[in-house]
Amino acid sequence: MWKPDLNPAIRTKYLAIVDAISRAIQQGELLAGDRLPTHRDLAWELQLNVSTVSQAYKEATRRHLIGGEVGRGTYVLATSREAELFALKDTISSNTIDLSTNIPAVHPNDLNTQNLLLEAVNAGVGTQALSYHSPDLLTRTRFAASKWLSWRGCEVQPRDIVPCAGGQQALLASLLALGEPGGKVLVEKYTFPGMKAVARQLRLKLMGIDCDEQGIVPSALQGALTASGGKILVLNPNLNNPTGFTSSRQRRLDIIEIIKRHDIIVIEDDVYGPLSGYEPLSVHLPDHSILISSLSKSVAPGLRYGFVSGCPRLLGPINAEVHATNWAMSPFMTELANSWILNGRAFARADWQRHEIETRWNLAKSRLKKRGAVNWEKSPCPHLWLKVSGAVDDAVDKLRMSGIDVVPGTLFTTVPQPVDFIRICITAPKTRSQLSEAIDKLIKCNVLVY
Repeated sequence: MWKPDLNPAIRTKYLAIVDAISRAIQQGELLAGDRLPTHRDLAWELQLNVSTVSQAYKEATRRHLIGGEVGRGTYVLATSREAELFALKDTISSNTIDLSTNIPAVHPNDLNTQNLLLEAVNAGVGTQALSYHSPDLLTRTRFAASKWLSWRGCEVQPRDIVPCAGGQQALLASLLALGEPGGKVLVEKYTFPGMKAVARQLRLKLMGIDCDEQGIVPSALQGALTASGGKILVLNPNLNNPTGFTSSRQRRLDIIEIIKRHDIIVIEDDVYGPLSGYEPLSVHLPDHSILISSLSKSVAPGLRYGFVSGCPRLLGPINAEVHATNWAMSPFMTELANSWILNGRAFARADWQRHEIETRWNLAKSRLKKRGAVNWEKSPCPHLWLKVSGAVDDAVDKLRMSGIDVVPGTLFTTVPQPVDFIRICITAPKTRSQLSEAIDKLIKCNVLVY
């Protein structure tokens, strides 16, 4: 049974319990879906009145930390710090450089919005811009998506593609269709906040699997499958968010063999894949996998253009959930994205993005050198997973005070262990010179291991 570590400085007991719950979530001690003790059991453990615990749980519910329902008890819902990544940000101070948002570098052509609008009009967007999807638009979108996937090394028939409004909706629809409320989903030890947000929303229990520089450790995956009985594995093997690893060929073969032996479903998040130069792992698992892709990290996030492909028997339920969660994609943006894929613009932008990442990666490498325990030999990545020398929250606060906004590693953890990493996004600054300025501040703060 979880027992809260009460802060003696907070004299009001019910608020001390709420504070303990919040800290336990931030530190990964309590994970999304974890059940909390009953009011009576916790009151007995802390030698308090049941009414005090009830008041604490009520306040924690108001803060959207926990929830409860008849027959299931009280369980962890969320960490507000995770939610910050998805909230609309106020205007950032001119003295602050944002290294927290994982967005593509600004393409030079995007500085001329008039040209972008003319492109959209020339693509024939105007005829359906304010309507629902037509059958013709759906056909064009599936065909364009198949061209994108072919470029990624996946030969998929257009009929086996479900268009979505971005990768996050694709993930939500896939887990709604394939998961079960309260069920277990296996993920990397450090997983992207979007995965944790969906797990929270669907009340799924995330089972974090140990990883190394090549991704999920095969023996750890084998052990987790045997112990948990989980049937869904969500993977991000190309330029993993947040760690940046890309799984080697041999590691992929080892993981594929385990997946086939246990007959589980793999949901592969390939949004960073186009920047990696490596094909999706799911190419080798046609009967066991779903591939999620989008243009958000490699072409333009504002297009909200994504899709699910994979095993046909799984696509029907996913398609139904796509329509239930977001009736239709924006025809305006969909037609623009389709035209960019079909005329080659999307591939050119992705190639430009990959080269820009490599340039910024080398800039960071030349400045940081041995700081942060980064493996600079791996593939250039839009984000860096940097090890700090002290408490991660202290490091984040110190950097924020110096004018840099970063993300603490606690937002990515799925296991109740201390985390001494931060993630920075080298493509978030608008220019290379702004990135260089941010790295200067990062070095001066002296928070990274060296």
